[in-house]
Amino acid sequence: MNICDNIIENNSTHMNGKKSLTIALDIMGGDKGPLITIPAAIMALKCTPNLHLILCGDEKIITTQLIEYQYLDNKRLTIYPTTEVVAMDDKPAVAIRFKKNSSMRKAVDLVKEDKAQACVSAGNTGALFSISHFVLKMLPGVERPALISSLPTNDEKKHVFMLDLGANVFCDSNILYQFAIMGSVLAEQVDGIKNPKVALLNMGEEEIKGSDHIKLTASQLTANDDINYIGFVEGNDIFSNKADVIVCDGFVGNVALKTCEGVAHMVYNKLLTILSQHFFARILGRIFAAPIKKIFKPLNPDQYNGASLIGLQGIVVKSHGNANSKAFLAAIMEAVKEVERQVPEKIKKKLIQGLMPN
Repeated sequence: MNICDNIIENNSTHMNGKKSLTIALDIMGGDKGPLITIPAAIMALKCTPNLHLILCGDEKIITTQLIEYQYLDNKRLTIYPTTEVVAMDDKPAVAIRFKKNSSMRKAVDLVKEDKAQACVSAGNTGALFSISHFVLKMLPGVERPALISSLPTNDEKKHVFMLDLGANVFCDSNILYQFAIMGSVLAEQVDGIKNPKVALLNMGEEEIKGSDHIKLTASQLTANDDINYIGFVEGNDIFSNKADVIVCDGFVGNVALKTCEGVAHMVYNKLLTILSQHFFARILGRIFAAPIKKIFKPLNPDQYNGASLIGLQGIVVKSHGNANSKAFLAAIMEAVKEVERQVPEKIKKKLIQGLMPN
């Protein structure tokens, strides 16, 4: 089964009978830009019959890449020419003030102008966060957007949503409370989880542990009967399937995520080293190649690529800057799901229902 077959199978309940949807892509963003984003865009079009893409970036480069990949059907894609690129080391203020014709800015602008229903970028995270915040504005009752993404669990059929993954270094109790509501809505709408279990990431499960703002957030969530709050979880429970949504500030979330990715990478490399050192080890490696691949497949970060900037009046999906084409495709498909599930509208409705603390 190829990658398109996987995507069609996983999203078949979303795709049938759906109207066409349009997503804007920041083609120039990321470490390798068009070399990654163009093939991913072509794969997305092949996998998703009702998808139209707007490719924002250098028209000459985009056209050359499309010709190289022999994709000449312009009925389902539009090139939006831009003259600037937000560099990975650009400060957010520079991107907002001096790069208004960048591929990143135009992709976000198209969402604001209702010419696209979502945008995807692998570019500078801080710049994307600031531009999206500035252009799209926040949903009523939300103070800050958060980066949220799914992570694997010990149940291969399930995953956990975690936020914030780096957009906000520090968050007070009200912001964490908002994150919990938004994460709960996303898990319910994107994954179809009824009454998602929400937890706060803390240094212990006991109620007496943690900072004052974590404890206050816990009391606010406990008082809300519409949120299925299950209490604190520790770092070693992130992948235990205890919770469907795990909430923390961006500093903790980013460190936890990068640490987990580093450990998984180290274990995988050590295993490969051991299995290649001796003759009998190599034989065992060949015998158990399929089970080993099955074990480590859920840990491949490519399939979880695509962190949403949730809380905005529009859908923005952030891809890893070093993503390959399959990983960037995963980010595009995350945007597709959120558009079809109308995630911002569902969050707005939840907030209007009076779930925010006084």
